[in-house]
Amino acid sequence: MIIDAILSPEFLNATLRATTPILFATLASAVAAKCGIINMALEGIMLFSALFGVLFSAMFQSGLMGLLLTMVMGGLIGLLLAFFVLRLKTDAILAAIAINLIANGATILILLMLSGDRGVSSSVNSVPLPRISIPVIENIPYLGAVISNQNVLMYVSLIMVAVVHIFLYKMPLGLRIRAVGENKNAAESVGISSKKIQYIALVISGVLASMGGFFLSGGYMTYFTTGMTAGRGFIALAASSMGGNTPVGGFSVSLLFGAASALSNILQLGNWPYELIQMIPYVTTIIGLAIYSYVRMKKRQKLSER
Repeated sequence: MIIDAILSPEFLNATLRATTPILFATLASAVAAKCGIINMALEGIMLFSALFGVLFSAMFQSGLMGLLLTMVMGGLIGLLLAFFVLRLKTDAILAAIAINLIANGATILILLMLSGDRGVSSSVNSVPLPRISIPVIENIPYLGAVISNQNVLMYVSLIMVAVVHIFLYKMPLGLRIRAVGENKNAAESVGISSKKIQYIALVISGVLASMGGFFLSGGYMTYFTTGMTAGRGFIALAASSMGGNTPVGGFSVSLLFGAASALSNILQLGNWPYELIQMIPYVTTIIGLAIYSYVRMKKRQKLSER
């Protein structure tokens, strides 16, 4: 029965696993949005990071080194996006689309040039990050099966929700990012360099997105495959928007989309049409955005009537 499968600890375990890359990208989107720029390049950053995570971890035979270098690459791509948008005055959406399109072709080309593999990094001996068994909790019935024995980046993603929240709402740099996003002219009037702050925010956004990309090839799977992000960057944009571009709100919506992704995996074991199953995460995103837009419209109507 589907209901029994959904209530099982294995389903909740899979939900947390599926939520992790979306959550990292959602946090990345939230940081960028707070500075007044929508980072639509999340899909491309995650795809590049999934590839470079495999290559770097294989090069140094270390999952941790692979993650750190991938974070650097993500930050550089975020810096590149900021350069095009802030220095060259390119439209942010067009610049992001260009990065996404380049990522689709460049990752295939780079993988082919460096390993000879076409589409899947089968010959690359990458090193994924380990799973962690939490003492005491792993022995608790049901709860242990849900929380314990997850990849280390899953736990990091949960910690990052609190870290990003504290950063944006308690730390001076985070407050400046929000000030620039809310009113750039007012921020500059008190001596804040809006361009500098936006550069920093987009670099941070790139780093967070790269962690989600690394998880795909170094946690969720142990190899890179063409297009493995499968729209998660765009789903994260929706999750961030629906969550009010806040870490906590984005986390709650990311869980919803993670559950939809886990549900699609469960239904593959049945006799459901494969094409219909693959649509579930994306249909959930569309329905969620539709409900979110309707609620916002009703709120605006009530405010205008007052």
